[in-house]
Amino acid sequence: MDELVNLVVEKTGLPKETAKTVVTLVLDFLKKKLPAPVAAQVETVLSGKGMTGAVASALDDGKLDANDAANLLGGLLGGKK
Repeated sequence: MDELVNLVVEKTGLPKETAKTVVTLVLDFLKKKLPAPVAAQVETVLSGKGMTGAVASALDDGKLDANDAANLLGGLLGGKK
């Protein structure tokens, strides 16, 4: 999240605390609107774990199945969310 806050500061000139408030507000809004599995992946990526962490979360049961893949893709291919 710090990277995103710094980008907002750089692009807008806002003070860092204001940018952090804005980024937090937008991310909270998006997480409420996204399907739960996608919101969880967004949180994982923003926590600094990156996509490796997102895949690791999907593999909690030790295997990657179709449901895990669908959750990682977040309906990008037109499937149900």
